[in-house]
Amino acid sequence: MATIGSSDLDVFPLCLGGNVFGWTADEDSSFAVLDAYTAVGGNFIDTADVYSMWAPGNPGGESETIIGRWLAGRANRAAMVIATKVGHNRDLRREAILEGAERSLDRLQTDCIDLYYVHNDDPETPLEESLGAFGELVRGGKVRYIAASNFSAERLSEALAVSAREGLPSFVALQNEYHLLNRGYEGEAREVVASAGLAALPYRGLAGGFLSGKYRSGGAAIDSPRASGAAEALDERGLAVLAALDAVAAEHGTSQSAVALAWLLAQPTVVAPIASARSVEQLQEWIGAAELTLSVSELDALSRAG
Repeated sequence: MATIGSSDLDVFPLCLGGNVFGWTADEDSSFAVLDAYTAVGGNFIDTADVYSMWAPGNPGGESETIIGRWLAGRANRAAMVIATKVGHNRDLRREAILEGAERSLDRLQTDCIDLYYVHNDDPETPLEESLGAFGELVRGGKVRYIAASNFSAERLSEALAVSAREGLPSFVALQNEYHLLNRGYEGEAREVVASAGLAALPYRGLAGGFLSGKYRSGGAAIDSPRASGAAEALDERGLAVLAALDAVAAEHGTSQSAVALAWLLAQPTVVAPIASARSVEQLQEWIGAAELTLSVSELDALSRAG
């Protein structure tokens, strides 16, 4: 278990992403994945108020609803750390945050959100207003801690300064995209996270499935909505990363997915990478990363390839 920044949230080192629940995973499949995840000690679930709005006919909120039904059915809310988000549409006005929180609480069938994210930055709304709204939620016992997603280093620093100056709740974590093929986090953002004592909880840890190794030139077609995007990574750099993953995975007798997430876990400030699974079989491909330790030479080889 690991602690998220300055909070008292102790979490499993791999966070289960709920973005596929209600999209590529129906309720029964989602419940099976959630059960399998908790069976190995997992306790950290990430979702958002808009998941899974990209499925035809979905207005958003389906993932939260499925997770809420699962929590109620398993009667295990106290054992879980639930993270969700508000502001995907970049509307972080006070009213939008407070109303969004109420809707999420209702769908999740809980009276408190453990970790509540700003999904996307809203440069049009003063940070004082947005953080003030989060402060109301924290004081009211509806949110325990807050975090940022998709924030630049500059805006993250600004938000932390506003919180300190105004006596408002401060972000304890940053959730930005970060994996072997996207290393942008390793610049100023990581410096801010490290200096402020925050935790990094990177999303798309498997690059949309590409780092699982199942997308190959000339390989069999994969039945997945992400297939076309993953195939775009089959360039010289992507192939070099796959080759490095293949070598390390073979050495440890494990999957490329587990190696990719173990690499992330070994990076400074990273506490729990986020990965999703639409089936128990997909979960089993990467859950072993929690107990996989890579050597310095293996980490270096993967870093160089990426």
